[in-house]
Amino acid sequence: MYDNTENKREKTPHIVRAGNSPYSTTPSVNRDSPLGYAQFAIAGSKRVSYFMERETIILGGWTEDKLDHILREASEIREAGERIDFISKHFLGIDYKESTLTGAINRREELVMNLGGIDCFTFIDYVEAMRLSASFPEFKEILKKVRYRSGEVVFTNRNHFFTDWAEFNSGFVRDVTGQLGGRKAATAHKELNKKEDGTCYLEGIRSRQREIGYIPSDAIDRSVADKIKTGDYIGIYSMAQGLDVSHAGIFIRHGEETCLRHASSAKEHRKVIDQDFKSYIAGKPGIIVLRPE
Repeated sequence: MYDNTENKREKTPHIVRAGNSPYSTTPSVNRDSPLGYAQFAIAGSKRVSYFMERETIILGGWTEDKLDHILREASEIREAGERIDFISKHFLGIDYKESTLTGAINRREELVMNLGGIDCFTFIDYVEAMRLSASFPEFKEILKKVRYRSGEVVFTNRNHFFTDWAEFNSGFVRDVTGQLGGRKAATAHKELNKKEDGTCYLEGIRSRQREIGYIPSDAIDRSVADKIKTGDYIGIYSMAQGLDVSHAGIFIRHGEETCLRHASSAKEHRKVIDQDFKSYIAGKPGIIVLRPE
């Protein structure tokens, strides 16, 4: 699932900015306003109110020029998995940060691009959108289509679950779990978003019946692992009722070495790292594999 909150980006040359990002600002915002008006502190202590674009862009240590350069280079890599490897390695070391998305059933959704702090789901959101883009402006537009059904930035349209990608973004990725696992794959019937006690993980999001295919970790032998490709998106299957996965990352293969590249929330990491794939999945219930098209 995806999470909440953060600062605003505005089109004005003299806004007072907070933090290290040139796009991080400190407005006083009426989030419930249908027009989204906000006030900003302007150089010279003047204040001005005007229509606010409903988006948050925090580039962290990146710049638009740097992103453009990386995306141009990436667009020249023909194989989707190798392109994902190239893009995602630029995220290594970026801090883990939860709750960076803004919407809820009672709070208006806005497009968030926070490259200064990411969780496991926003990490793969950004990488997949970058894979399909050749420039920063295109990246922003593609992100809408990756994160939201029909590209409409609305909380109820957000792909809250890992398998939503295969369900609603089939033009971008496909579920190859059964293909890779063969007879070793298992299936579970889930009602996504519905907890065991009948309440929902996400208020305002209707539950969905879905058959979830996964490969149990103890069934991932050499014959299965060899079929997983660099750039495949890996979901760590969850046994919990109402959830499809508990974590997500990207499979990377360099020669005989394989790793999971992911935004780790573990207290000893709290950043994007590479971890040995076999060691990481040991003891986990299993994996779901989505392959970029």
